[in-house]
Amino acid sequence: MSDVVGYSRLTGADEDRILARLRALRSDLIDPTIAVHHGRVVKRTGDGSIVEFRSVVDAVNCAIEVQRAMVERNAGVAPDKRIEIRIGIHLGDVVEEADGDLMGDGVNIAARLEGIAKPGAICLSEQAYWQVKGRLVLAATDLGPTQLKNIAEPIRAYALDVGMPAMAKPAPAEALEKSAPPRLSMVVLPLANIGGDPEQEHFVDGVTESLTTDLSRIRGAVVIARNTAFTYKGKHVDLKQIGSELNVRYVLEGSVQRGGNRMRVNVQLIDAESGNHLWAERFDKPLTDLFDMQDEIVARLAGALNAQLVVAEARRAEKAPNPDSMGLYFQGLAWLNKGQTPESAAQARSFFERALAADPDNVDILVQSARVDVVQGSFSFVADPIAAFAAAEAKLTKALSSVPDHALGHTWLGLVDIFTKRGADGIAECEHALGLDRNLAAAHSIIGRGKTYIGRAEETEAHVGEALRLSPRDTLANIWMTNAGIAKLHLGSWEQAAAWFRRAIEANRNSPQAYFSLAVALAHLSRLDEARFAHKAGLALDPTFAISRARAAWRAMSDDPTYLAQLEPIFEGMRMAGVPEQ
Repeated sequence: MSDVVGYSRLTGADEDRILARLRALRSDLIDPTIAVHHGRVVKRTGDGSIVEFRSVVDAVNCAIEVQRAMVERNAGVAPDKRIEIRIGIHLGDVVEEADGDLMGDGVNIAARLEGIAKPGAICLSEQAYWQVKGRLVLAATDLGPTQLKNIAEPIRAYALDVGMPAMAKPAPAEALEKSAPPRLSMVVLPLANIGGDPEQEHFVDGVTESLTTDLSRIRGAVVIARNTAFTYKGKHVDLKQIGSELNVRYVLEGSVQRGGNRMRVNVQLIDAESGNHLWAERFDKPLTDLFDMQDEIVARLAGALNAQLVVAEARRAEKAPNPDSMGLYFQGLAWLNKGQTPESAAQARSFFERALAADPDNVDILVQSARVDVVQGSFSFVADPIAAFAAAEAKLTKALSSVPDHALGHTWLGLVDIFTKRGADGIAECEHALGLDRNLAAAHSIIGRGKTYIGRAEETEAHVGEALRLSPRDTLANIWMTNAGIAKLHLGSWEQAAAWFRRAIEANRNSPQAYFSLAVALAHLSRLDEARFAHKAGLALDPTFAISRARAAWRAMSDDPTYLAQLEPIFEGMRMAGVPEQ
């Protein structure tokens, strides 16, 4: 998005001359430069222009070339007669109208960024900046979170001044130097419509568009806009070439096939640099309401893909001799995802502390560091769980003061509330998180856990079921299953509890709580040999666990009389299974 600074003043003084100069600029400089950089002029409104590019790299190179040329053309022109252009660049989704016009937040944000740009400068959104960060030879000024007119949430913006080089060397002909793509950068290619049924085409495109939108909600992700991705529709292009053209690390491709009364969706995540397949998933279910099915498919795929991206980025960071703060962050996440053991929590804490030392203002790292405090407190991996919860709350409060709409921040804060006798507040906090991110499956499970702590354990299973519906293969699925099993323990439903704990252990064998809880259920079912085996498996993962520690920690989490009364049979089951008292 671009416009001429002070256009009304200029035309008011000499309209004919200014219009003639502007037409000459467009025909001699602006339009040819746009064409060279693969741009498309969508619309012109007087002095303003909306231009669409295949990539942010193309857009920024075009903007810099135009602004540099304008500096030369304005040399010797009186300041009050100069035509100076300001440009705003954003990477985001847009809606293409039948006449080719573009609408939507992507256009609105670009327009507002242009409005805050200085004369002769370029203003980029954070999403656009991350596409070119590290390759700019111009100085970039971080304007911080900026409240733009008629945009609900603040947008972090960056200003480029063509007169300020970023390094003391002559600027090359091309303003951007080739380097690695940004982390978590990806493109969702249009899913193939297997069978070619034209009635299915809208559904297939809808899944692609919705998946693009949901993946863009992953914090730190750079997702190529739908309009650019759809230029590859129906074309057989090498995926490594696409990665190079769009400067992304990952390509998501796949297909949709309808057979009788069933719909099957296959997707694959590709490393765009090597061409290697990193992950594949199949979604197959009976054909019902297409819109409901689309929502469910997208929710499941987005959740699973988020976890796979963490794994991929952690592996990259492990190979780096000196990983940066985000490399350390992804390694910390990978340790958290391995299971709920004292070792995994300690390793995750180490990585997050190193990451925070390198980047103390990074909100995502701060939130995950708080999550480690919650894990260590809730599983009694530390001597003082209450102190761990207090530390987590302080970190989350700080994070949310900077980024109020951080859905995961609200989720973990809700869990802290639940563990500190504020169950109703915790449930409300998680409901708020779901308002920010409807696909946040963990929030559903935590709401279910909160119901147990306020004496309504009979409601927990339904919330866990919703979490598993949204993300059945989630890295946290074993915890959710354990939550459902614990609710069944509170209700005295020993068989059902045992079934949930076995599912949890099958999903991830590195969770001591699932083993200790399974021992309780088996003891009450008079299967004492199996109960003793289960509790010994738990002690192998957490040798410090004891009934006295569990009693102190769990009774401190709620003062609800129903909850407290339901704990006693659980402690008795531990004794029957042979769990140590001290």
